[in-house]
Amino acid sequence: MSMSQEHLREELGDFSSIICLKAIVTGVEEALGEKAAAIALIAAGRQRGKTLAEDLGLVNKGSELPLEDVIEKVRYTLGKDGTRLCVIDQIQQDGEAYKVYTRETVCSAGEPQGSSRQCTFTLGAIQGFLEAFLGKRLRGTQTESVLRGGNHDVLTYTLLG
Repeated sequence: MSMSQEHLREELGDFSSIICLKAIVTGVEEALGEKAAAIALIAAGRQRGKTLAEDLGLVNKGSELPLEDVIEKVRYTLGKDGTRLCVIDQIQQDGEAYKVYTRETVCSAGEPQGSSRQCTFTLGAIQGFLEAFLGKRLRGTQTESVLRGGNHDVLTYTLLG
């Protein structure tokens, strides 16, 4: 049974504090260094995104369903009514590249303006979902940040050869 199909804790429920999650992120960065931590957090996010696509029955459906048909499921699952990882306002496809416009990401929460914080886990989660859905490997990068003047945390994914 997948994690999303049952409650993990009887009394406290499935959600924990964003403050605790941020403490995990900064602790991992302190222990491993920023670069190694980013690699680990993106990998963890990718695994979460892959599991999400599996839970929604959307693995390798990219040739069968238009991306627009699954965006609402992803918004619901990751957004306010789901795990609350982030709000996805828009996903744009430009050829073989995808731009995902997010806000209120867990990664940017509580960070001061000008912070160099990247949306590593969120980037990885959306990447893992898209990879599972499309059945293709992607490279994800954060191209805009709400912490550095953007209106969204924009995550851009390009197909790997």
